[in-house]
Amino acid sequence: MSSIKIVLRKKILSDGTYPIFLRVTKERQSKFYKTPFSAKEDEWILTTGNFNKRKDNYIQNNRLLLKFKDRAFNIITRLEIENPDYTIYDFDQAYRIAFNPIKSDVFSFWDEIIEEQTKAGRIGNAKVNKDAQTSVKMFHQFKNLTFKQLNPTFLNKYEVFLRSRGGTDGGIGVKMRAVRAIFNMAIQRGQVKESLYPFRAYKLSKLKGRTAKRALNFKEVMRIVNTDLTYYAHLINSRNYFVFSFYSRGMNFADMMNLQWKNISSGNIHYTRSKTKGNFQIKILPPVQEILDYYKDNGYHNKYVFPFLYREDYSPTQVANRKHKMLSIYNRQLKELGVICGIEKNISSYVARHSFANCLKQKGVATDIISESMGHQNLAITQAYLKELDNSVLDEASELLLV
Repeated sequence: MSSIKIVLRKKILSDGTYPIFLRVTKERQSKFYKTPFSAKEDEWILTTGNFNKRKDNYIQNNRLLLKFKDRAFNIITRLEIENPDYTIYDFDQAYRIAFNPIKSDVFSFWDEIIEEQTKAGRIGNAKVNKDAQTSVKMFHQFKNLTFKQLNPTFLNKYEVFLRSRGGTDGGIGVKMRAVRAIFNMAIQRGQVKESLYPFRAYKLSKLKGRTAKRALNFKEVMRIVNTDLTYYAHLINSRNYFVFSFYSRGMNFADMMNLQWKNISSGNIHYTRSKTKGNFQIKILPPVQEILDYYKDNGYHNKYVFPFLYREDYSPTQVANRKHKMLSIYNRQLKELGVICGIEKNISSYVARHSFANCLKQKGVATDIISESMGHQNLAITQAYLKELDNSVLDEASELLLV
């Protein structure tokens, strides 16, 4: 059984009064919760936990103190029904979730998570969260937002707001997933009740990006490999990065950027993919060896293979900024390279990965082999992936109708 009492704590304040707390006790363990009130000893009735007539507005203030007790009593009643073996710590968590305005503020909690991610070097996650938080603030237009307010109606209206600003399913999905992750973390840390979770009613599945994956066929890739860049020397690095990615099973830009010479040994590349944390061992094919030899002579001569990071002491934030800058240059130059090679498709860094899968498919390689090569977690992912790529076989089949 729990006891609830309003008490005057013996820690004098600067104005000569003592702070008034709500005290909840269960099994000889107590928790204290500050109220906005204080009083002098001669203004307080110790036995009943009330103000006496010497305190200004004592009747009104006593009514407000009674509300604090009522809140605690309601929580205890609910806990006793749901879990008769609850502890004082269960009460503490429930009370703080219900009545601590700072802890229930979405933006304050979001700031805390962004700070944690930044300190942990997870700059990409921190940036996604910061961008999503800024967007929600722009929509909400109020200083505070409680988790209770972040309900399905709020999310639907926020989606309408994003669409009115030109948002696509993919872009909206990124922001909504960030909001969902924050809500999940708040539940895990006891900041909000699981019963308030809004994503049971608001379904994120409807926001799956539908942008078709772009891939080159083998002839187009060979054009990039074999094009003479004598008069386009500024594109040599970008061509090398694309060819290296293609022949290293579609290694993505982040992993190429962080690839070190120590990852290369005995004719293989050994690395851990940053996105999935899967470990890869890739045989070094002749085109890849040529590129490695080139950067042995033309790189920054530090621990990194490619000339993206010219210093070895970058902070995580500096690495993230450098990645953003170099990826932007790379994608811009790939578009220029595509024009020079007479390729009408829009080429970007990820097209190398898509093209690797597409060309294996064109060469008749089994889907399960492609799946393992790319590090997909199951065959269904690869099947869906390949389904979006090359339609040339279907196009050729359709042309039979013209004969």
